[in-house]
Amino acid sequence: MHIPESLQDLADSEAVQFLKKPKTILRIFAGVFSLIVFSSLLTDGYQNKTDSSQLHCILNSNNVACSFAVGTGFLAFLSCLVFLALDAHESHIASTRFQTAFQLLDFILAVLWAGTWFVGFCFLANQWQHSPPKEFLLGSSSAKAAITFAFFSVFIWIFQAYLALRDLRKDASVPYKRSLDEGGVVLTTLSPPSAASPINTPSTGPNSLSYASSALSPYLTTPKAPRLAMMPDN
Repeated sequence: MHIPESLQDLADSEAVQFLKKPKTILRIFAGVFSLIVFSSLLTDGYQNKTDSSQLHCILNSNNVACSFAVGTGFLAFLSCLVFLALDAHESHIASTRFQTAFQLLDFILAVLWAGTWFVGFCFLANQWQHSPPKEFLLGSSSAKAAITFAFFSVFIWIFQAYLALRDLRKDASVPYKRSLDEGGVVLTTLSPPSAASPINTPSTGPNSLSYASSALSPYLTTPKAPRLAMMPDN
């Protein structure tokens, strides 16, 4: 099947290649999961009971649980957007130190988000388990969706931490590597010759005679030996 040239150019474009990266795909999934968590509880997470008109959190009437899920999901969603923007401009960053710092920050935040989502999943599941049945007329599907995608977010962020650590190990520069290499070349060049070598390199220190003679050679001339003149016999 012949692919038009325009579609081929589109497939080879930087945007498509960026979207095909595993890190980009994981960030998109993490952002979608976070969006589902905080939007489901933000819209249907607060309901009134059958015997009251006051709104309560559907997770065991614990407003802290709903607030925690909404806040965590919203911040994680913003984090995914920010890192997607930074990933898009990562190839244009010339500073190696900035790239290393960015990858280190990515790894640290991924580990923190994985731990946060694990704690959040356990907290939300515990509160839902202790919620009285049929206490609220609506909102049970939203609570289940938030708990489910909080559980999936744990593995998504763990995988992101793994990719960040892999990139950090691959691209991190060894400190003073270039200086050590250059120093090795200099030491190899200036190493003294072996005893079997017929060439003896003269010392060039400031206290050596060869150094003094070479420094004073333009100003000194070699004295000539006096000539003996023969006197004629009388």
